[in-house]
Amino acid sequence: MVADPFTAHSAVSHLVAADGTALVLERWRGERSPSLLFAHGFGQTRHAWNGAARALAAQGYDAVTFDARGHGGSDWVPRGEYHMEQFVDDLLRVASASTSPDGRRPVMVGASMGGLLGLMAAGEADPDHPPFSALVLVDITPRWETKGVERILGFMRAHPDGFADYDEAASAIEAYLPHRRERKTEAQLKPLLRQGDDGRLHWHWDPALLDGVVAESERYQPQLFQAATRVKVPVLLLSGARSDVVSSHTVDEFLRLVPHARHVSLADATHMVAGDANDAFTNEVASFAETLFR
Repeated sequence: MVADPFTAHSAVSHLVAADGTALVLERWRGERSPSLLFAHGFGQTRHAWNGAARALAAQGYDAVTFDARGHGGSDWVPRGEYHMEQFVDDLLRVASASTSPDGRRPVMVGASMGGLLGLMAAGEADPDHPPFSALVLVDITPRWETKGVERILGFMRAHPDGFADYDEAASAIEAYLPHRRERKTEAQLKPLLRQGDDGRLHWHWDPALLDGVVAESERYQPQLFQAATRVKVPVLLLSGARSDVVSSHTVDEFLRLVPHARHVSLADATHMVAGDANDAFTNEVASFAETLFR
């Protein structure tokens, strides 16, 4: 494998889902057990976790990231038939593959959509055999602020014809995330874009996702609420103090559903917690994991 800024000190592999969909996994090897399993948000890729995974691996933690179906390097689903159950099953398969040789199940860290998948997987599993040893939810609760989600989806729908070059894509992200100090470089953008048959650059995700998972997302809310009440493993909720997706109201509601959960608000973060405040985010995950390992 050729090393590059995104895969240095890690190994990329594939895992085949129940329906034959191939998923791309990346692993940063560490000596500590259990592994930290990262699930990205809707419209993201495993590369959203690069900074955190690399930093935690440097501290000795075993970190695993993967591209959800329809995202990044993983397969798209024929005819665009995406459903939440598929994503949950994929996560369970990756979790099983990430279980340590001594049988310790991974600590699951999920942002936005990834967190909802983790919540559902943990809450609906056999309580005597949970798929994760602990759960970290990154700026997501079973009820979300509609306005914030609509802003995200608006950005995802804003460029149906793609971009002429990387500079144009960087400008679009800069306008969407004006609080970020650094402009995306071509190297940082390459994993996020694909070249279409028209020669233009398009986002890496399948456009059919917007008509599939998004369209039926609210239908799953009652199921998510019920799943939350059944989660027994340790839970940490990390929210961005400047988030427009999670609010004090949704956090309070979540803590009533999962009274043993711990909540930490990161002052300098929006919904994009790891991207906005990676050092603070990484420190909180490491601190939480340390308590579990002890």
